[in-house]
Amino acid sequence: MSIKLIAIDIDGTLINDQLEITEKTKETLQKATAQGIKVVLCTGRPMTGVHKYLDQLGINNLADQYVISFNGALAQTTSGQVISQFTLPFEKLVDLSAVALKADVHLLAETADAMYVLNQDISSYAVYESSLVSLPITYKSIDQLNTIKNDLVISKLMITDEPAAIDGFSAKLTAPIKRAFNIVRSEPYYLEFVNPSASKGAALASLGQELGVARTEMMAIGNAQNDESMITYAGIGVAMSNSIPSTIQLADELVADNNHDGVAEAVEKFALA
Repeated sequence: MSIKLIAIDIDGTLINDQLEITEKTKETLQKATAQGIKVVLCTGRPMTGVHKYLDQLGINNLADQYVISFNGALAQTTSGQVISQFTLPFEKLVDLSAVALKADVHLLAETADAMYVLNQDISSYAVYESSLVSLPITYKSIDQLNTIKNDLVISKLMITDEPAAIDGFSAKLTAPIKRAFNIVRSEPYYLEFVNPSASKGAALASLGQELGVARTEMMAIGNAQNDESMITYAGIGVAMSNSIPSTIQLADELVADNNHDGVAEAVEKFALA
């Protein structure tokens, strides 16, 4: 069965270590789009950090092209029509903030237009995330956030800290916290918490239903734990050579790394006529 939809992670997959889409990868994806294949960027980023790549691929602001952000918490057309959305109630932020405070790790909350850090000593990783995804960063205490909670649409919570600190924090997460969220590690220094119904794989399923595209007609390409749900959902799951070991183990195929056009390799091999 031919591939009708290609789901592609951004960081460590679509873009190289200079945060760029190479010309070869861009041209290959444009060929796929010209053949009617849906190229769907699937990322943990908010939309502010996705638009420039959609622009480069020529698929932004269109009613018939699609994007998945916030690790599957939001699926929409690139023109903004929502297909599926799963947010987090303020109470979940309160619960996780108490756990993070006790563990002495840095927590932030992301909405579509702002990043709220809950530690006055702002993590350098939070600053990096803010710059990476073009989302303004501000410190607010839980009490301050409580005064605006009715206006907050929280898509994702993140621990941004040293990898060793996140390792220790992850090992001590209680069963109630694990049930309250879908928890994925997107980078050694990022641990992400979304609605338990949200994942890249679940968002692909919703999008496939919307478009009438079967999972066997999908290919998914990624490199990290937050990509594994879509890699196992799609008919062809592809891991980059720079992937973590568990992602490689779950994938059907392995291609070159993000600095050597692994995405173009996968698309040429499995999708292009």
